Amino acid sequence: MHQPALHPEHDDGAAFLRTALRDTPEEWALFLDIDGTLVDIAEQPHDVRVAPDLPRHLASLSDRMGGALALVTGRRVDWIDASFSPHLFPAAGLHGVERRRASGELDRAALTPSLNALRKDLGRRTARMPGVLLEDKVAAVALHYRQAPEREPDVRAMMEMALKVMGDGWVLQHGKMVVELRPASANKGTAIEAFLSEPPFVGRRPVAVGDDVTDEEMFRVANARNGISVRICETEAPTLAGGRLASPQALRDLLAELAA
Repeated sequence: MHQPALHPEHDDGAAFLRTALRDTPEEWALFLDIDGTLVDIAEQPHDVRVAPDLPRHLASLSDRMGGALALVTGRRVDWIDASFSPHLFPAAGLHGVERRRASGELDRAALTPSLNALRKDLGRRTARMPGVLLEDKVAAVALHYRQAPEREPDVRAMMEMALKVMGDGWVLQHGKMVVELRPASANKGTAIEAFLSEPPFVGRRPVAVGDDVTDEEMFRVANARNGISVRICETEAPTLAGGRLASPQALRDLLAELAA
């Protein structure tokens, strides 16, 4: 299938997604971020709500695509399963630190005692910082400051120090009002590369949809493999994505249409 040239400054992501996933779903593999993409961002991570019909629509579309649909997120895989129940999708959690293959096999990075000690120290520090929320991701740790944006310099400094403590093999991931410390060996790009080497994704062209700087590695892989990349954003933010959608609701409406 020939894909028209994409120009990030004006292209309609819905048109590209509709053409690919409606007309030739067997040619494509779909990779979807969750927060800010499939669901609206909330003040706190635990306040996020999955639209009641969304899991069913995703399952219907996955069936049409022969199972080549995966969720790729900074959330944990067990959170994905609870939120999208009763459906179990192939999934990459914690930006690829956890990855469940289509076969059901779960790959997970080993936990480290040093991270456990660091998590406790960050917990003590953030307890004295109202509005800053520590999110324990088991194999990673994140600090959210959406409720205290004035704390951004403090959070960044704290996480820079945490990175020095953990040393080589760890990186900081900056997102929307959040800084996460995670293993350097995994990111969303490497996660979808891994999926694309396995059935039912192998041999297909990737479609990557996300909303944040954490999704740019997905876009990079999709573009390099002659795929489609779409960013959910209201503004003209710099991005590698070739198309845009205005909001998570716009994506949910499109997925409902394609599922039908």
